[in-house]
Amino acid sequence: MAEAVVRIEGLRKTFVDLEVIRGVDLDVHKAEVVVICGRSGSGKSTLLRCVNFLEEPTAGTIEVAGMKLGPGLPTRTRRDQIRALRMHAGMVFQDFQLFPHMTAIGNVMEGPVTVKKMEKEEARSQAMRYLEQVGLADKAEQHPIRLSGGQKQRVAIARALAMEPDVILFDEPTSALDPELTGEVLAVMKSLSTDFHKTMMVVTHEMAFAREVADRVIFFHNGVILEEGPPDEIFAAPQFDETKRFFQAVL
Repeated sequence: MAEAVVRIEGLRKTFVDLEVIRGVDLDVHKAEVVVICGRSGSGKSTLLRCVNFLEEPTAGTIEVAGMKLGPGLPTRTRRDQIRALRMHAGMVFQDFQLFPHMTAIGNVMEGPVTVKKMEKEEARSQAMRYLEQVGLADKAEQHPIRLSGGQKQRVAIARALAMEPDVILFDEPTSALDPELTGEVLAVMKSLSTDFHKTMMVVTHEMAFAREVADRVIFFHNGVILEEGPPDEIFAAPQFDETKRFFQAVL
């Protein structure tokens, strides 16, 4: 089996007195696509946000591309460690999070220029390659307000790719899109797996995508991994009633 790009051990996350993640262990291997599904409020998005420390874990450790971190005080050293870890874990949000005052290519260039200190001409050339990859080279000079939701999300994917991360985290990337725009985003995500062999963790309700693209489907329930397996196995013969009811509702 390929090396683990992401290794989660004993992860717990508590908000005030509510424990949202309750002791999760998970490895994600190089070039693997892991789809995480479950009911709203099950903790799946919080799990994803803990991987790149948008949420601070309460307990346990996160390791990405060999960089291992657990809970800690917000010292300068720790902030530097988190910043370094995030360079290996790209994030695509459900609401795009594009800079509205920047063009599409400006959004894609921003991380390499600001974080990696890449020369602007090199960053621009790289950004154009990634915009071409997501089918938006002709929209490079457009601002987000002039783009459709699907186009905005594809720019967001190009922005994540521009940092050349070891894993890309997708937090319900199509949930804010109209159905006719969902397909274009899922097609790009499928291409990232089949053509470019990217390692991906995807929180989504798009079970057709999971069936076609995922190497492993994880059913998250009440802050724990209740069940996991290859798509064909977990869809055809779920072991728990909670999983069966969920798939009956979404398939």
